[in-house]
Amino acid sequence: MFITITSKRQVTFPAHVLHTLGAKPGDQLELQPSPDGFLIKPRRVDASRLAPLRGKLKDNAPAFDIQVFREQPYDRSLRD
Repeated sequence: MFITITSKRQVTFPAHVLHTLGAKPGDQLELQPSPDGFLIKPRRVDASRLAPLRGKLKDNAPAFDIQVFREQPYDRSLRD
């Protein structure tokens, strides 16, 4: 599969590639050097940043639905 780099150094990934990665608009992709070039991975949550939340959730809290969360509007100033 080939993708083209624009004059602004931008690329467009095929939709099925982003779907497979689980990437959505506004998400970040991580590039990791590898012996064969670069490995592209979706940026995942750093579990160490969640440590302050330990013990703050109620035991009977409903399961978190990431899809519902992603569909909700958000304040872009809160992004990394």
